[in-house]
Amino acid sequence: MIEILSVVLQIAGAFFYFAGTLGLLRFPDVYSRLHALAKADNLGLGCVLIGLALQAESVAVALKLLLIWPLALAASAGVSYAIARRADSLGVVPWCKEKH
Repeated sequence: MIEILSVVLQIAGAFFYFAGTLGLLRFPDVYSRLHALAKADNLGLGCVLIGLALQAESVAVALKLLLIWPLALAASAGVSYAIARRADSLGVVPWCKEKH
C-alpha cells in the first residue's frame, strides 16, 4: 500500500512540475510566470519528496529528503523576490487584459 501511495505522490508531483513548466511557457509576463513556478513547482517538489520519503530505508534518510522541501521553498521565495524586484526596477509592468 505504501508503494502505491508513493507512486501516486510522485506522479502528482510530476503533474505539478509539468503545470509549472507550462505556466512558465504560456503566461504573458514575468510576474505571472514567477507565480506559476513558485506555486506549482514547489507543490510538485513536495509531492515527489514525500513519495520518496515513504520509500526511504530509514527515518534519517526520510528526514533528510523532507528537509530539502523547506530549503527549496526558502530559496524559491528569495529568488522570486529578487527577480520581481529587478523586473520592477527595470520598469516591467504587469500584464493587464484590455478592457473594451
